[in-house]
Amino acid sequence: MKNDKLSYYLQKFSILIVLAAMFLVCSCLSPYFLKTNNLMNIARQLCVGILIAYGEMILIVSGFLDLSVGSVLALSGVLAVSAYKATGSMALALLAALAVGVACNLFNALFVGNFGVPAFIATLGMQQVARGIALYYTGGANILQLGKFVNIGQGMVGILPLPVLILIGVTVVIWYMFNHTSYGRNLYAIGGNRKAAEASGINSIRSIYISYAINGLLAGLAGVIFMARNNAGLPNGAIGYEMTGLTAVIVGGTSFTGGVGTVMGTVCGAFIIGFLENIMNLLGVNSYVQSVIQGLIIVLAVAFDIRSKSKKSSKVIMAADDNAGKK
Repeated sequence: MKNDKLSYYLQKFSILIVLAAMFLVCSCLSPYFLKTNNLMNIARQLCVGILIAYGEMILIVSGFLDLSVGSVLALSGVLAVSAYKATGSMALALLAALAVGVACNLFNALFVGNFGVPAFIATLGMQQVARGIALYYTGGANILQLGKFVNIGQGMVGILPLPVLILIGVTVVIWYMFNHTSYGRNLYAIGGNRKAAEASGINSIRSIYISYAINGLLAGLAGVIFMARNNAGLPNGAIGYEMTGLTAVIVGGTSFTGGVGTVMGTVCGAFIIGFLENIMNLLGVNSYVQSVIQGLIIVLAVAFDIRSKSKKSSKVIMAADDNAGKK
């Protein structure tokens, strides 16, 4: 009984154990890692990645994904910067970013939900479309001199960066959504078995639209913070950020086959990747080598997830066979 309990808690909190171990290892490898400025920079840099990861988590838990988020982030951010420079209103700039993010993702939902296009293909197409629009709108040039727009990405509230406070607020909302709403429970049901979920009365098409819309809101918000942090509207910005989100989600224990995932796991996964990137930078590891390591992490995490699910399925089948034999 004690061994079962120990095994349960180790499995439940394994991602926290890995995060703590990563923190200790990084602390030993570089004396600069624990400096306040370095830890604050990690937190700032992770804000955009975690916002993207939340959107990916919502979709992956329900059996879908988004490969367009980096391009949508860039388009949203560029248009937000343009709106701000034209009006001087941060509210209108933010509204423009959120509207663009939602619009792009509603197109994704239309093709995935109504036309049955695989999410991989639909969002890959949107990746090209959104990036193309961003480049066409700006002529491929960066938008400079953002003025007070940068405050949302670089401002401080007391001792905490404003993006971190925004992220904390979003985290509370996402956590509540997954744990205390019927929509959150429906996501797990759809990801676990879509046909069974529909048979039980869950409207999967509506959930797809809501999921992609929320993903769009998060991408739009991330776009504003990203551009403000970089003090420029970058049409070529955030290339590859979809992999940043996917890596955090998968490392955090969300099953790539759907039906499994937690907010805490996603945050921990993002910090594990953030700590890894930071310590590699502090140690002077070549950027190309860093890309290789991150790619290997994704493959190993997915392989581990598939293997774990396969083992669980085998145990269930064996238990069913044993019960049938006893009868």
